[in-house]
Amino acid sequence: MSGPVAREESAGAPRTAVVVVSHQTREHALACLAGLASAGADEVVLVDTGSTDGTAEAVRAAHPDVHVVAVDNVGFGQGANLGVARTRAPVVVVANADVRFAPGSVRDLAERLLGSADVAAVGPQVRYPDGRPQASARRLPDPATAVGHAVFARIWPANPWTRRYRATDLDPARARDVDWLSGCALALRREAFDAVHGFDPGYFLYVEDVDLGVRLRDAGWRLRYEPSARVVHAVGASTGTRRRWWSLTTHARSLDRFYGRHLATTPLRRLARPLVRLGLGAWVVATLALERLIRRRRSTTGE
Repeated sequence: MSGPVAREESAGAPRTAVVVVSHQTREHALACLAGLASAGADEVVLVDTGSTDGTAEAVRAAHPDVHVVAVDNVGFGQGANLGVARTRAPVVVVANADVRFAPGSVRDLAERLLGSADVAAVGPQVRYPDGRPQASARRLPDPATAVGHAVFARIWPANPWTRRYRATDLDPARARDVDWLSGCALALRREAFDAVHGFDPGYFLYVEDVDLGVRLRDAGWRLRYEPSARVVHAVGASTGTRRRWWSLTTHARSLDRFYGRHLATTPLRRLARPLVRLGLGAWVVATLALERLIRRRRSTTGE
């Protein structure tokens, strides 16, 4: 991977770093790293969080110019923090290993970010591998919207709560300020990221990007969605190796932490936290039951 290093040597200090966080995603990581030179990365770090599939060894062999950090499975946010700490550039793009960057996309994200002094983070247009748009720039939901989305998203995807939360009522081709951006591919201003102490390591997986967005906005920064930069995100490459119940219960724990840190702002909401936890537990059970029912129906109908 000579492109990023050559740019760094010719232009002095790097302007844009990319930190890829990987867990049991060797082939995805290799493919992601292969496209970063043309995307505009000046320095690249891969953080491998406890993989047993040979990710770190394969990356060292295939991409000797990539700095590999191999650690225990500390979760996405803490892994990203460790990777950012090993870079020097003023703009750091944090990404999942199952993301593919279009040529020039990292450079475009850096230009948009550095072009506005009050912007802390910029997110690209994200699409699924089949070309469908992915809701990566979202609104922060109020409690009613969160409940409506949780209850109806699986059985009624077009419900108004999910549409509001995912901002699917807005034109994905238009740039805009947003409440939070998906951590699957996120350009961050180092100054702002360091000022809020990075991702909260208390979130092992899920919701750490929402929490970061809230803290950046509370600190006075703006977050921008910029569709001119494009990436493809496969979704779930690392969690696909785990049981579904683990993913859901981990998500529920993260939502509970977020509620306690950002939504339990009144005595009544603090008193309601046990009910919120009960609701999250019911959501996990109901989701597992519904997904099992869907699988059975598909197996009997041959869909």
